[in-house]
Amino acid sequence: MERIVADLVVEEAAQLLTCAADAPDRIGLVEDGWVALAGERIVAAGTREEVEAAADLSRARRLDARGKVVAPGFVDCHTHLVFGGTRVEEYAARLATDDPKELRRRGVPTGIGVTIRATRSASEEELFLQAAARLEGMLLWGTTTVEGKSGYGLDTETELKQLRVNRLLERAYPVEVVSTFLGAHGWPEDTSKERYLDLLEREMLPAVREQGIAEFCDVWCDEGHYDAADSRRILEAGLAAGLAPKIHTGAYSHVGGAEVAASLRAASADHLNYTPRESLEALARSGVTGVLLPGIDFAVRHPRPADPRPMEEAGLELALATNCCPGCWCTSLIFVLILACRNHRLRPAEALRAATLGGARALRRGDRIGSLEPGKQGDLQIWNLSRYEDLIYHLGSNPVETVVRRGNVSVDRGRLTARTNRND
Repeated sequence: MERIVADLVVEEAAQLLTCAADAPDRIGLVEDGWVALAGERIVAAGTREEVEAAADLSRARRLDARGKVVAPGFVDCHTHLVFGGTRVEEYAARLATDDPKELRRRGVPTGIGVTIRATRSASEEELFLQAAARLEGMLLWGTTTVEGKSGYGLDTETELKQLRVNRLLERAYPVEVVSTFLGAHGWPEDTSKERYLDLLEREMLPAVREQGIAEFCDVWCDEGHYDAADSRRILEAGLAAGLAPKIHTGAYSHVGGAEVAASLRAASADHLNYTPRESLEALARSGVTGVLLPGIDFAVRHPRPADPRPMEEAGLELALATNCCPGCWCTSLIFVLILACRNHRLRPAEALRAATLGGARALRRGDRIGSLEPGKQGDLQIWNLSRYEDLIYHLGSNPVETVVRRGNVSVDRGRLTARTNRND
């Protein structure tokens, strides 16, 4: 068999984590691992003998990974990347008290309305610059694919503006930005829910479809937000507009959102803090990925942090994400992995699988990214660590030394090589 000529080879990794779907240990650990890439694709990953049998390495650029760990690029499958302003005053005040009356007495602006006003008033360029700083941080922490939601406009113009900024970010950075329309993040204070639902169906979703600027439609299904019937109506309208369903559900109550997600075979159901066992089993049977968000549980001192064990026992594929947003300003999936292991009792291998292949499946990209296997996209990272458990053990430091995105080195020695996405 003729060997494929490789353009890039990562050689002699102390540990290679392929995160292959069928790996018994969840991470596909290979000692002294090698990876060969040709163009944007992985040719081979495994031992030196396996890689040299599949690829001609004579002309390849070589990345020395001796004493280091090689893993797939992280897939951050739930973020609110584009928003205006900050809620740091509220966050700092809530460290001392969550009493609404006390916060009002102090004159502390609180809630989603603060972000909606800031996002509506910001120009497209201002939103781009603010979000670019967050996206750059994500890339430096090893993330190569990011999902970004709208939802801080609750009007047609601003929702579309957020989605357009996502597209601009993907053109500017070597990161895939997957857009989700979350017009159903709430509804304006001066509008009834029913009137706003009509606006979503008749104006917003048709505009999103016409401009082709989103892939998914999401809704916040919870007590005080949209109920199960509302959520089904929104997600079915999204399907009619060509958008695959995702759902925020079970964050603070169980009102039937998981059942809606299962019946519509949604790409993912996110949060799940209050979702009962039978609903988790329904999600698993329908092939829905469950997305855990340890960052927001930590940031808000959640009274009932999500428990991954019943999800695992139900057979649910798990993903981890930052939920980067004004209430959880987090750009590091490594920090989320640490929280997931310490606070939610995931094992390091389980957490790594969830932040790579699990995240890819939550975005319906499990056949393309999330693992280091022949034919998949060449997205990987190299950590300056000798074993993968150190990622959880070394608190507060960024071990990401190199990031490769679609076969090109995007981060070298912890610095961006170039901002422009050369693959577009």
